[in-house]
Amino acid sequence: MKRTTAMADKKQTPRRMRSWLFAPGDSAKKMAKAIASEADIALLDLEDSVTPDNKPAARLAVGEALRAAEQRTRVWVRINPLSGSDAVRDLAAIMPARPGGVFLPKAEGAHHVTELHHYLTALEAANGVEPGATRIAALVTETAAAMFRTGDYAGDYPGRERLVAMSWGAEDLSSELGAREQRGDDGAYAHTYEMARSLCLLGAVAAGVAPIETVQPEFKDTEALERRAMAVRAQGFRGMLAIHPAQVGPINAAFTPGADEIAHARAIVQAFADNPGAGTVALGGAMLDRPHLALAQRLLAEADNC
Repeated sequence: MKRTTAMADKKQTPRRMRSWLFAPGDSAKKMAKAIASEADIALLDLEDSVTPDNKPAARLAVGEALRAAEQRTRVWVRINPLSGSDAVRDLAAIMPARPGGVFLPKAEGAHHVTELHHYLTALEAANGVEPGATRIAALVTETAAAMFRTGDYAGDYPGRERLVAMSWGAEDLSSELGAREQRGDDGAYAHTYEMARSLCLLGAVAAGVAPIETVQPEFKDTEALERRAMAVRAQGFRGMLAIHPAQVGPINAAFTPGADEIAHARAIVQAFADNPGAGTVALGGAMLDRPHLALAQRLLAEADNC
């Protein structure tokens, strides 16, 4: 049983999750553009970008976009929160079209992953989809309650095997807090939102899934986007959400290891290979220990995926 699950994980989990491009589910043109883009994940949205009156038509449009997609494993859908009735309607509409994954907003702990897992299990069976094939990414800091539960995702619970990524958001959190400002004059997030970012990163790493940085609304400022993407990658994030196709290229570039990084990582691996059993090695005038080796090996794996 464990071997079967591991094989399914390897088959269905996206190899690359650098860029996640949102497209509103009520715009066939924008969805087609997102699917045709270089984004690793095209994220068709049924939540915030679609008004309540447009949601029924958007569900039909998202289903059509999925059926037309050549690689459905990289076409995901953000559904509405599980706290309302729209989420079940979303899932019933999209699962016959077999999305690669479901993006879960306003998740408030592992129990929400389990709840979504049960819906997906029933709908996969009803639509002839391989059990467990539909992956889950969760937005884990959009409510005040969610902030206290980011460590829960590392536990053992039904649906755990579906979870492949965790992201965070500032807009919904600030709305719940009644906060009028998220960032200061220098563009940096206020303490509460930096804490949300950190809790997402820590929770994702503890759970063994990809931490994904939130969106940058100023889509025309590509230089700022590049700086931010590079900064959060250095902190440990594996990818970033995008709201415009112009953001995909800079995000992919920022989360793709460069030639100098790869060469340095190979040199570290080789240095330890040349000194089997050594806890530390000298390279370029610096003493490196085993954590440096682990980082180098991870970077090379990322480079291979890219």
